[in-house]
Amino acid sequence: MPRVLTDTRQTLGTATTCVLVFLVVLRLASLAGYPLMDTTEGRYGEIARKMAERGDWITPWFTDSEPFWGKPPLAFWLTAASMRIFGVNEFAARLPHFLMAAAIVVLTFDWARRAGMRRPAYVLPLLATTVLFWMVSGAVTTDMALCLGTVLSMRGFWLALQGPAEHRRRETWLFFAGLWITLLAKGPVGCVLILLPVGVWSLWTRQAHSVWRAVPWLRSGALLVAVAAPWYAFAEARTPGFLNYFFIGEHWNRFVVAGWQGDRYGSAHAFPRGTIWLFLAGAIFPWSIVVPLAAWRARQRKSTGLQADGADGTEARPSLMRYLLVCGLAPCVVFMAAGNILWTYVLPGLPPLALAAALWLGDRDDGFARRALLAGTLLATALFVGRLLDLTAGGRAEAKSAEAVVQLYRAQLQTEVPLAFVQERMFSAAFYSGGRALHVADPLRLAHERPHEPLFVAAPRSALVLLPQAVWPCLQLVGDAGSYRLFLRKPCAERSLAMASHASAIQEGRDGEWKN
Repeated sequence: MPRVLTDTRQTLGTATTCVLVFLVVLRLASLAGYPLMDTTEGRYGEIARKMAERGDWITPWFTDSEPFWGKPPLAFWLTAASMRIFGVNEFAARLPHFLMAAAIVVLTFDWARRAGMRRPAYVLPLLATTVLFWMVSGAVTTDMALCLGTVLSMRGFWLALQGPAEHRRRETWLFFAGLWITLLAKGPVGCVLILLPVGVWSLWTRQAHSVWRAVPWLRSGALLVAVAAPWYAFAEARTPGFLNYFFIGEHWNRFVVAGWQGDRYGSAHAFPRGTIWLFLAGAIFPWSIVVPLAAWRARQRKSTGLQADGADGTEARPSLMRYLLVCGLAPCVVFMAAGNILWTYVLPGLPPLALAAALWLGDRDDGFARRALLAGTLLATALFVGRLLDLTAGGRAEAKSAEAVVQLYRAQLQTEVPLAFVQERMFSAAFYSGGRALHVADPLRLAHERPHEPLFVAAPRSALVLLPQAVWPCLQLVGDAGSYRLFLRKPCAERSLAMASHASAIQEGRDGEWKN
């Protein structure tokens, strides 16, 4: 390991290496630096908290009574296990995703080394400092688990065919292990992101026959189904209807039907077809700017005779470059015709694209490549430091989380009095309250929620005008926290309650007439 670190520093240069180490330490330290934010982190963090609390490792639960059918459980297993070890907090929730990101970087670097690239260390800044990879490495999502599976399979396939002969059998099994991970991280879409580029590359390079003979597809495929299918069977048995929603809804309607209304756990995202390519450009920033500029500069230098390609440039390794490109662009091809997408869908393509860029840069003049890598790394550092300052000192994370108002509620030392959130459903509220926070979706129903008992009420400051006027005399201001205002609603007199209920009924009647 010390030899590897020394070689990496010599390849990248001291400045780039030090900046990379700083970014890794910064990301690790930031895991506990700001609260879980809604909706993604709060939702998945709460699902994992419930799993750890209940000890139910088969069914992820969206609420106390509603199962979560949107994703398989691998990411929830890892997050819940971390909470069992480190407690229910931000660090425990985010740590598994940081560790998976670190594993992906190591696997990608090892792939570059075993593939015989001239300067494998170039892939480290090219992958670790892309904006999407850095952000997801410290976020509670299911995307990093999917990326781990895809990079393990993409790497395993290449090295099973082209790597050292003594390791090819091991790499074949790692290829199928990656497929297993994707099936339990996201489902069949992960297998598509792996098998599609494998098939395209095999046909493109006319190696389909060699690929069929080199990989035990039937035997290993049967084993893959045997080890992945049990969870799906148990999940359907525990909560019937899961398989239909997961395969038809999540894996067909979500991507084919723009603005799909069947999502049980959120809202659809209707983007114009082809938006995924714009997402890719943003996801790989700053390298989407630095690498094209470096290519333009390299062409200028070559035309003036200042630089020539190395003897073993990418022209001598077209097969590897083709494979990396089809793997890296596979998510964009798969989701190009989809409108219901997120920018995190391109994450599995980042490791092979980073390898492709490292392969190209490795055949440039060493000083030229180092300057390009240092420039991109410094640009990324400025971006990430600014982002963390915005989340912490700028208060953006606090504004998107219920953590602050839950802490204010607990500071009242009246935890026997329930806490209710009005209007918005904040998943982080359930996470930070241990699942005890109530949810009142309609502000007009506030008068009917435990009317004869005291109740703490957290309402977004932007929604205070929606609270029924008759309830205001019963509210005692506690304070502001984040984007919320906390009240103590004392038991109202019967007359006040009747007025509030009457006003609520009138308003509900008006709403019904308006809708009709």
